Amino acid sequence: MLPAMFGRGKRLLKQSRSARNIRFPALFTLLILIMVALVLLFGKNDDRSRLMSDLENQKWNSFDSLVQLNPTVELRNGTDLIWQIPDLPKAVLFLAHGCNGRALNFWDKSRNCPNCVGLPEERLIVLNALARNFAVIVVSSKGVCWSIGEERWIVKDTIQWWIAKHKKKLENLPVFALGASSGGYFVSVLAAEFRFTSIALMIAEGVYSNLDIKNDYPSTLFVHMPKDENRNRKIQRYIVAMREKGIDVAEVKCMEFPISPQFFSNRIPGVDINLSMTLFDFFKEKGFVDKNGYMRDDGRAIPWKTALEERNIPNIGNILLPDKSLVNHIQEEMNLAFAYHEMTSLQSRQIFDWFESHMNL
Repeated sequence: MLPAMFGRGKRLLKQSRSARNIRFPALFTLLILIMVALVLLFGKNDDRSRLMSDLENQKWNSFDSLVQLNPTVELRNGTDLIWQIPDLPKAVLFLAHGCNGRALNFWDKSRNCPNCVGLPEERLIVLNALARNFAVIVVSSKGVCWSIGEERWIVKDTIQWWIAKHKKKLENLPVFALGASSGGYFVSVLAAEFRFTSIALMIAEGVYSNLDIKNDYPSTLFVHMPKDENRNRKIQRYIVAMREKGIDVAEVKCMEFPISPQFFSNRIPGVDINLSMTLFDFFKEKGFVDKNGYMRDDGRAIPWKTALEERNIPNIGNILLPDKSLVNHIQEEMNLAFAYHEMTSLQSRQIFDWFESHMNL
């Protein structure tokens, strides 16, 4: 009897120890998973807080006390060349627009540039650059989108010619490039020929599958919208491949955000608070904006212009805006909020911090 009870006790003790041995690793794994989840949660919250802070603090007139848009317009090689140099430039920035874009989009209409249209995100990128003492040069593509053949040699020659023309201010300064969409593909190719200090590709993964890039390729920042999952996957692959070649590379993720009644007046010159509130309310009424203020789609897909034309809104009429070109400005900001594919100035702080961190490398 006693031996049987003793044997049974040993078995129970062994099972108890075994259970504890199982529970401890399981508990440890659970704690690790909780910690990872908290890090991801707070990381996302930090990104969201920074985005909302930038959205609140960076308005269309935020730079009025610092810099003014005052471009010089030239015609070279059959296309527009527009530039502005601050008093004490410390770097040069070449900007490449996307498809259907042009250099005229980056500066406000003025006596110096009567045909400029000043799209909200483009103009804010230029203002951010000038506030950081970057000289800015923008060239219009020959076609609707950029080509990656002969056009890169033309643009390379234009940048070099322009720097030499203003060599007293610009000679020996670091040269950076930022290209969006088609302009991003173009910059990724141009960077293999022109010795940029660093580049930023916005809503573009570049054409790296067709480029034999070396380890002296300039440091590269991908500024992208992860909602575009196909592009995001390509960017992640390129980041790994470029790092394996010793290229300094990083990414900035641009997330969607809710709009407010003041959103359009905060972002667009020429849209006052009353018009902004009317547009916001109308978009919510039509279901273009959900109950939390998020766009259900970007401005290209939503039939908002037709809806406005069919509705007589007090003080607006059939979308009789102060300037008819504001239709494009409004659409750009809707695209920005939806965060699938649009030029963005909201991440300018991260972009220019990245550029400045590479000035002396």
